[in-house]
Amino acid sequence: MSAIEQTEAARPRGTRLPRRARRNQLLGAAQEVFVAQGYHAAAMDDIAERAGVSKPVLYQHFPGKLDLYLALLDQHCEALLHSVRAALASTTDNKQRVAATMDAYFAYVEDPGGAFRLVFESDLTNEPAVRERVDKVSLECAEAISAVIAEDTGLSRDESMLLAVGLGGVSQVVARYWLSSESKVPRDTAVQLLTSLTWKGIAGFPLHGSDTH
Repeated sequence: MSAIEQTEAARPRGTRLPRRARRNQLLGAAQEVFVAQGYHAAAMDDIAERAGVSKPVLYQHFPGKLDLYLALLDQHCEALLHSVRAALASTTDNKQRVAATMDAYFAYVEDPGGAFRLVFESDLTNEPAVRERVDKVSLECAEAISAVIAEDTGLSRDESMLLAVGLGGVSQVVARYWLSSESKVPRDTAVQLLTSLTWKGIAGFPLHGSDTH
């Protein structure tokens, strides 16, 4: 059950919840408000109202709006990293790995909760703590991709990172465009098109110790 689903299930006022469940409920409510309004326009009053709790209850869990935003950002950065790592580990076929990784980004931006906006389209990127988290997850995703590239091609770490940053960047930018443009191209087809484009490039690097791709 997602944080937003937990919010819906737990919204009636007066309901006593275990601390972890209450925290998840508040995060779900905060996600809805931050995605809809952006950080600067959102108010703790709005989040408390959305969660169906009093402001004192909200402040028991999160001392301020930035603390709440960062907790939510941590949650969704970790979710993206987990998805990318799972995609890379899902097969040993490299073309399928590329497709799975592309699809991980498309699935992430397509999630109806809109959490990707907090990571890729935040209106708080001038806040050092936010910028640090966004940069960190982009780097960690690239490092995960880079490790596979380096192992299979024998390229140096720096060379592999350049390719990995390119693959990750293309994936998230195209996925965001695909969603925002309300493209009529089905997700599976979009992933196949992007996979074909990127695979033609990455397959040009021969497997380490082999003459095949």
